[in-house]
Amino acid sequence: MVFQPIDPTQSPRRRRFKAIPVRTLLPNLITLLALCAGLTAIRLAIEGKLELALGAIVFAAVLDGIDGRVARMLKGTSRFGAELDSLADFVNFGVTPALILYFWGLHQLKSIGWIVALVFAICAALRLARFNVMIDDPNKPNWAGNFFTGIPAPAGALTVLLPIYLFFLGVPNSLFTIWLTFFYTLTIGLLMVSRLPVFSGKRVGKRVPPEMVLPVFVVAVLIFALLIAYPWEVLSFGAVVYLICLPLGWLSYRDYVRKDALAGAAAGGDGAAADLPSDTVPGADGDRNRPTHLN
Repeated sequence: MVFQPIDPTQSPRRRRFKAIPVRTLLPNLITLLALCAGLTAIRLAIEGKLELALGAIVFAAVLDGIDGRVARMLKGTSRFGAELDSLADFVNFGVTPALILYFWGLHQLKSIGWIVALVFAICAALRLARFNVMIDDPNKPNWAGNFFTGIPAPAGALTVLLPIYLFFLGVPNSLFTIWLTFFYTLTIGLLMVSRLPVFSGKRVGKRVPPEMVLPVFVVAVLIFALLIAYPWEVLSFGAVVYLICLPLGWLSYRDYVRKDALAGAAAGGDGAAADLPSDTVPGADGDRNRPTHLN
C-alpha cells in the first residue's frame, strides 16, 4: 500500500539520540567558563575596575590553554568544541581587549581610537577564521605543528594590553602615551593576521621525565605566586619577552624550510641518479664500496 493506515492507539515513534559522554562535555564547559570570564571583563572595564578586568582576561587565557589539552587527554575533541572555542576566543581575545583599551585611554582619540579598537577586533576574527581553515591542510609537514601563522589570539590579547600594565607600574596616561598605544595596538593586530611564523608550544609539556616532575611543580607554583604578588611586573616582563622571541620563531621556521629544501633536492638527485648508467652513478660498481655523504 502506498499510504499506510494510521493507528490512533499507537503512539508515534520518537527519534532517540545517542547519549553524550561526559568526557566531551568537560572541555566545552571549560570553554564556556572562559567565555564568562571574558564577558565579565567587559563589564568590569565599563565600571572602571581595570585591575579585575585584566585579571579576568588572564583567567580566560589560562582556561583557553587548558580546554584543548583536556579535550585531547580525554579524547573528547569534537567539531562543536572547536567552533565554540573559536567563538569564545574572538570575544575573549578580540572584542574584550579592544574595549578595555578604548575605555582606558583610546577614547581620548575619539573616532580614531575607536577605529583602531575595531581593527584589532577584526584582526582577531580574521586570525581565528584563517586558523580554522588551515588546521585541516593535508599538505603541511609534520614540523609545521610547531608554529602558528601570525600571533595567536590569546597571546595577542595579553600582549596588546602592555600599555595598561605599564600604566599600573607608574607610566603616566598622557596624550603621547595614548598615541603610542594607538600604533602599538595597530601593530599587534597586523601581526595577528600576518604570515609570521610563531612558536606554538602545543607540543611542549606532553611528556615530562620523572626526574623533572618536582621541579616542574616548583616552577609552576613560583610563577603563580609571582603573578599574584607582582601581576603587572610579571605580565609586562612576559609581554616584552614574547615580543623579543618573535624573530626567533621566524629564524627557526626558515631553518626547517631550508632542511626540507635540502631533503627534497637530495631525493630528486637520487631519483635522477637511478636513471643513469651504472658507470656514472657514484658508488656503483667500482665505487660501490666507497661511502657517499650528503651534507
